[in-house]
This record gives sequence, C-alpha cells and structure tokens, in this order.
Amino acid sequence: MATKTRAKAKRKKTTVAKTSRRRQTARKPRTIRKEAAKKAPPRRSTRTKAKPTAKIAVKPEPVGQRAQTEAVKPPPSQPAQPTAAEQRIGVVTHYYSHLSVMAMQLEPRTTLRVGDVIHIRGHTTDFIQKVESLEVDHAPVTEVGSNDDFGLKVVEHAREHDIVYKVRS
Repeated sequence: MATKTRAKAKRKKTTVAKTSRRRQTARKPRTIRKEAAKKAPPRRSTRTKAKPTAKIAVKPEPVGQRAQTEAVKPPPSQPAQPTAAEQRIGVVTHYYSHLSVMAMQLEPRTTLRVGDVIHIRGHTTDFIQKVESLEVDHAPVTEVGSNDDFGLKVVEHAREHDIVYKVRS
C-alpha cells in the first residue's frame, strides 16, 4: 500500500505595520451573576384580609354581679380535676395507635379488673371508659396486679404520662 503524502503549504507570515492596530483576540464574554431573588411577602387573599376592629365600650358591672358570673364559669382551657370518688392507680407508658391499646404501669398494691370504670387524664386527654379488655402477653385476663405488664383497649387516644384514675362506684 502506497501512502500519499501531501506537501503542506506554508503560509506566508505577514508583518503588521507599527502604525496599524494590534491584532485583537476574541474575548470570552463575561458571565454576569444574578443576585438572589428576594422573596415577595405572602399575598393575602381578599377573603382573609384583616379588617379594622372597632373598640367597644364596656359598661362596668357592679362588684356583686361580676363575682357571681366568674364563679359560675370555669376557665375553658383547664381540664376537669379528678373528683374525690377517683383513686390514682397508674400511668400510661405507651399507646399503640394502630390497635387503640395502651400499656400502663400500675402503682403498688393496686389492681384493675374487667368491668371497672377508669378516668384517663393528661395534658390533652380527658375521658372516662369502662374496662372491657385486658391482656397480659397477648392472653386475655380478667384481673391484673401492680407487677403485671398489660395492655388495655381504650376508646380514645391516650398519651404517654397520662394519669389513670379508678372511679369508685
């Protein structure tokens, strides 16, 4: 196989006259960095626009009537206190939401039976129910003592550290 070789044509160098401009090279365009966009304040819809409130003049009530109305209404944010007919028997240790079952630790020398009425109170919990199902190691039992680890079916959501009271009948 014969390879053909080409003769490279030499370019003739041209000299630039001193009076003419210097050769200009193509410059890379500068990249302009954009500043971070500032977040616009949240837009309020016309439905939720804050309306100016007018001040209402309140007539002062006599002291005797004011004391009566305050004594009748308990503060709404405070849950009901346990009554004298309730005895503290334990504390919720865990709540299984998918089963609606709570695990609790009984206080020493206390028992809990099926059919007892209990009151569960906590920061956001406050309900009364009858004990219908008790289980120890997944086996149903009718009575549990203070040394037993047991589960109790509940009708509402119970939270850890809620206090359990037994309602005396």
